[in-house]
Amino acid sequence: MGTHVIKMPDIGEGIAEVELVKWYVQVGETVAEDQTLADVMTDKAMVEIPSPVAGTVLALGGTPGQVMAVGSELIRLEVAGAGNAKAGEPAPSVAPRVEQPAVTETPKAVAPPPAPAAPARPAASPAPAPSVRREPGEKPLASPAVRQRARELGIELQFVTGSGPIGQIRHEDLDAYLTRGQGNAPSTSGYATRHDEQAIPVIGLRRKIAQKMAEAKRRIPHFSYVEEIDVTDLEALRVHLNGKHAQQRGKLTLLSLLIRALVVALREHPQLNARYDDEAEVVTRYGAVHVGIATQSDNGLMVPVLRHAESRDLWGNATEITRLAEAARSGKAQREELSGSTITLSSLGALGGIVSTPVINAPEVAIVGVNRMVERPVVLNGQIVVRKMMNLSSSFDHRVVDGMDAAAFIQSVRGLLEHPASLFLE
Repeated sequence: MGTHVIKMPDIGEGIAEVELVKWYVQVGETVAEDQTLADVMTDKAMVEIPSPVAGTVLALGGTPGQVMAVGSELIRLEVAGAGNAKAGEPAPSVAPRVEQPAVTETPKAVAPPPAPAAPARPAASPAPAPSVRREPGEKPLASPAVRQRARELGIELQFVTGSGPIGQIRHEDLDAYLTRGQGNAPSTSGYATRHDEQAIPVIGLRRKIAQKMAEAKRRIPHFSYVEEIDVTDLEALRVHLNGKHAQQRGKLTLLSLLIRALVVALREHPQLNARYDDEAEVVTRYGAVHVGIATQSDNGLMVPVLRHAESRDLWGNATEITRLAEAARSGKAQREELSGSTITLSSLGALGGIVSTPVINAPEVAIVGVNRMVERPVVLNGQIVVRKMMNLSSSFDHRVVDGMDAAAFIQSVRGLLEHPASLFLE
C-alpha cells in the first residue's frame, strides 16, 4: 500500500487561492475513482474536486470556510501500489469539475463492495437506524402525518433527531423527544422562555455575497431615486398578449416588458449602461444591454445575466429569463452566465414592498429595483379612479452618475411603461 496526495488544483483564470466549502468524504472512508471529494469556491463559481484514484482517506487538508492556496495539500489517500508521495517528488494535481456557481448538492454515497453471502437467519424486527443530525438551516425530513402530529404536540421538527432512512423523523422519534423532556431544545410551549442559540458559519456563496455587498457599499457612494408608475395599461397589454399568444410563444411576465423599457430608455441614456473601473478611473459604456437578473436561490442571491436583451423580442427575453432563473436555482448556471452584466434589475415580486434601496452590482453604475404592483385610488383627469401602481426604486453610483441623469433615465422608463405602445417604436 502507498500514499497518494492530491493537491489543490489550478482552477485557471489566474486564481491563486480558493475557499474550501464542503467535504464529501471523511477520514477512514473509502472513495472510488472520479468520486467528488470536496467543493471549493472561487470568486465566480463553485468547483467540484474529483478523486483521480480509488483509496482510503488518511487525512483532510483543511476545514470548510478555510482559504487554501492553489498547490497546497487537499487530501491524502491510502492506495494500492506505491502511491505518489515519494521524497522529492511533487504530488500531482487533479482536474476540477465546474458544476455550479452557488448551490451544492447532497453527496451521493458510494456503494460498498458486495459482502459475502451469509447464512439465512430468522426474520427480525429491523434495528433503528443511527440518528442523523442535520446541518444548520437544513430542512427536517418527515412524512405529512408526522408533521401534523408534531404541530398538534407543539414540537418544532428542527430540534428533533430523526432515526429513519437519511435522517427522516418518525413517530417514535417524536415519542422519544417528549420522553426525554426535549433535551437541550426549547420547550414546546409557544410562550416559554428560550435560551437556545445557533451559530451558522458564513462560508461559500454567503461569504462571497457578504464580501461583494460590503465592498460595493464601501467603495460606491450610492444614491437612490424612487418613482411611482401607473402600469394599468402595461398590465392590460401583458394580459392581452398572453391571451392571444401564450400557447404558441409562452407566457409573458412583467419582467420582460420592464427589460424592453430599459433597452429603449438606454438608447437615450447610454451613460447608465456602463461599468466603472475606479482604479483606472475609466467608465466604459456598452451598446449591448446585458441585464443582470437578481435571483434568489436556496443558498443566496445570484445574478444570472440576460445577454443582448436589445436583440430579442418580448418572448425571447421571457424564455431566456426563465431558463437562467431555473439554472441559477438548480445550481446548473455556467460561469459565463453569471458575469458580464452592464445593468441589473432587482425584483422581489409580490413581496417587493413599496420602497427599497438596492445595492449596486459593482462595477455597474445603476440598478433598477422593482416594487410590488398594487391597486389603489388615484386622481386621473380630476376623477378618483382605481389604477394599478408600482414603484421603481433605483440606485446609482454618484461618482459617475449625476442626480439629473438618473432622474431623466427613470422618467424615460416611466414614460415607456405608462404608454406601452412606445415600447415598440423604432
